[in-house]
Amino acid sequence: MITRKHAGKMLALCSLMLSLVCSAEQGVSDSTILVGQSVPLSGPSLELGTEMKLGVQAYFDQINAQGGVNGRRLELKTLDDGYEPDRAAANTRQLLEKDSVFALLGYIGTATSVAALQISNPAKVPFVGAFTGSDALRSPTGRYVFNIRASYAEEAEKIVEQFTSLNVSRIAVVYQNDGFGKAVLTGVEKAMAKRNLKLLGTATVERNSLNVGPSVKALAPLKPDMVIMALPYKAAAALINATRAEGMAPQFYTVSFVGPMALAKELGTNGAGVGVTQVAPFPWSINAPVVRDYQKAIGKAEPSYVSLEGYIAAKVFVEGVKRAGRDLTREKLVSAFEGMRNYDAGGYPVSFSPTDHNGSSFVELTVLRRDGKLMR
Repeated sequence: MITRKHAGKMLALCSLMLSLVCSAEQGVSDSTILVGQSVPLSGPSLELGTEMKLGVQAYFDQINAQGGVNGRRLELKTLDDGYEPDRAAANTRQLLEKDSVFALLGYIGTATSVAALQISNPAKVPFVGAFTGSDALRSPTGRYVFNIRASYAEEAEKIVEQFTSLNVSRIAVVYQNDGFGKAVLTGVEKAMAKRNLKLLGTATVERNSLNVGPSVKALAPLKPDMVIMALPYKAAAALINATRAEGMAPQFYTVSFVGPMALAKELGTNGAGVGVTQVAPFPWSINAPVVRDYQKAIGKAEPSYVSLEGYIAAKVFVEGVKRAGRDLTREKLVSAFEGMRNYDAGGYPVSFSPTDHNGSSFVELTVLRRDGKLMR
């Protein structure tokens, strides 16, 4: 027989349980934190997505083997967008509305990230560690967007600074005709203008296209000493091969988005001398603690800049989750990130503030060797 006293206790318990359920953050349970990701796992940029996913998952596995974060396991839900903005938007909607993820981590590309942000920003969902250096994710500072890599403008400045100091000034740009390519172009133009120089000219390639013929034709009469590329690896390789087949031999340089190891595979011995800016530590070095941990985490997989960047992005994300505490919410994660000053991710410093969500400005130059390896 249920007495009035027992009924009251049961009612109070039910109310408490309902309150806890209602107050629980989406994607967070007593035992798990569900994180969403949309990357190209098909199409001409699939290696970028595969590598980014590998790096993130490797760090999550490492942390889970240690008991998780504040008693919760990290789970990664990855969807394929083929490097297409419409698919990235649809995936983001699914991740938030159907899969109920807590946060988004390690997207690939500018246009795809911008499409995703149209959905995630209004929903106040943290969007962390995208593989893009575009100002579209940096200016103005978005409350829920946290960038861990340097910007394309910083990469462009490094290239122009290096080569103009060597009296190389006949520079052209071939860029992907979208937000990514235009961001790099703007960065190069600003770096040139800073030195009272102008570009010889520009040419474009469409996203997910290998039709580089028009760009090669545009370059021929310009006779540039240097071509800066803002293209994914397959398009960049096609441009380099076609240009050299026409008898032109400019210095080629590209920003980190290209995926240097994928580019090296596409070019073979024809890649000798092609330069790539990097925004993460050298993945084959054992000097930086984060690289040593990363190499152990990926096991027999081939190291790459892209998977290392994914690993670092996951590490910074997890540090934010740790600092946010057991009573995890999206707003607490944002506050934790904004209080992250000079966090040492293992030889890779990251800093955020309430007015600056760009964690790093690290850029260095590398060059492909004839054997397909990179040297600094």
